Order: sequence, then C-alpha cells, then structure tokens
Amino acid sequence: MKLDLDFSHKHVVVFGGTTGINFGIAQAFARQGADVMVVSRKPENVDEAVRALAGSRGRIHGGCADVRDFAAVGAALDASVALLGPVDVLVSGAAGNFLAQARDISANGFKAVMDIDLLGSFHVARQAYRHLRRPGASVIHISAPQASIPMRFQAHCAAAKAGVDQLTRVLALEWGAEDIRVNAISPGPIDGTEGFRRLMAPTEKQRRAARAAVPLQRMGSFDDIANLALFLASPFAGYISGAVVPCDGGGALESVKPTLEAAGRAGQEVV
Repeated sequence: MKLDLDFSHKHVVVFGGTTGINFGIAQAFARQGADVMVVSRKPENVDEAVRALAGSRGRIHGGCADVRDFAAVGAALDASVALLGPVDVLVSGAAGNFLAQARDISANGFKAVMDIDLLGSFHVARQAYRHLRRPGASVIHISAPQASIPMRFQAHCAAAKAGVDQLTRVLALEWGAEDIRVNAISPGPIDGTEGFRRLMAPTEKQRRAARAAVPLQRMGSFDDIANLALFLASPFAGYISGAVVPCDGGGALESVKPTLEAAGRAGQEVV
C-alpha cells in the first residue's frame, strides 16, 4: 500500500479552527486536498477563515458553536456531516487561558477555563463519536505543556489540560476496537500565537530568553504543529493511539526555562 499525506476526499473538522495553531492545522489539511469544516464561536472569525481557505482543492465550510454548549457542538457536527459525510479527522483545539496565582483565581475564572478546555473537549468528542468513520477515523486533541509540567500562574490551565490528556488516553482505550485512533499534540512556544506573545514573551527580552531555553534554539511555527497533525491523521501513524506528543523543540526537557512565571503579567486573558 502506498502511504502518503494526500487527504483528498477526507472530511476534516477543526474546532477552534479559525485562528492561531488550529487555523494552521485547518490550512494544512486544506492544502492536502481535504474537505474542511472550521468551527468557532465567533461568526466573524468563521467567515474570515472560510475566505482565507477558499481556493483549496477540497470543499471548505464553516460553522458556529461554543464548545461549552453540548447541543450547539452537536448541531455543528450534524451540519458538517450533512455537507461532507462521515468525519475522517477531528481536531479539538478550542482553549482559554489567563495568568493568575491560584489564590487570586475566582471560582468563575477557574470554571471558565475548565469548561472551554476540558468540558469542551469532551463535548466535541462525545458529539462526534456517532459521526466518526469506522474504521480509520483519527481524533486529535490540542493539549499544553502545563498538563505535565507545573507552572506558576497556571493552576486552571494545568488542571484542564491534564484532564484533556487523560481523556485522550481513555478514549483511545475505549474506541480502539472500532479502529478510531485518539492522540494529542502538546505544543511548546509557537511563534505568532497570541498566547505566546501575551503570556510568555510580552517583551523582546523575554522572547530571547524563551528562544534560548529551547534546545533547538528557535520558536516553533504553525507549520510544525500542522505537520504533526497531518502525520498523526495519516496512515504513517496507523499504529499510534493514546499518545500525547510534545512538539516543543525539546523544551520540556529543560529543568530551567522561561515559563509563564517569568512573564509576571497576571490577569492577562487569552480566550
């Protein structure tokens, strides 16, 4: 069997797929000929992303849903399946974050991040389950280093992403018999993201420090994450499931690194 990264006639749904890393993933699948549905809670972002993806070989559609709304997620998936057929690749990447010490986080603030990151990931996976192609579907969650590396000012995000990682593993266990693979990507510092700029490197000095702390001595790019997503969704990764794969230039290996603590900008919200 010839193995390649051609996703022609494959149906890819990307939640949170209108901006940042997730848009980069949607763009990569579109370039490989996939039929792509991008889903976001902001209609203006959906419209802009669909326009930006226009001209791809595959069909491009957009849908609006807040991942915290179980019914809205289901409706968006129903619409995508009606247009494009069973889902071959599901990317769940909606997330929210801000900097705050645990003692200062309100109950509502903690709940907001848990609802978007963890509950939202469950909503997407749970609603998509009935639509996933059998055999052969691939589910990819977008996690974060905070899931396994404790970071000050990140109690809420760390708890939520740790839950996403375990959700990934449990779904891989439960859905594996149906040949549905479930994995997660844990991005390191990715250049061009609002989260990196505001949370880790708001100044040029902090940006240089962040770059120096990465063993590969560079920031990651949208393409780095998108290429990993393409691989995980492809036949090349046909025996990989239940993995949380770091894409961080080796950054997680460093014992001392410029974490969110170094930024010292508590209260800066990124959703």
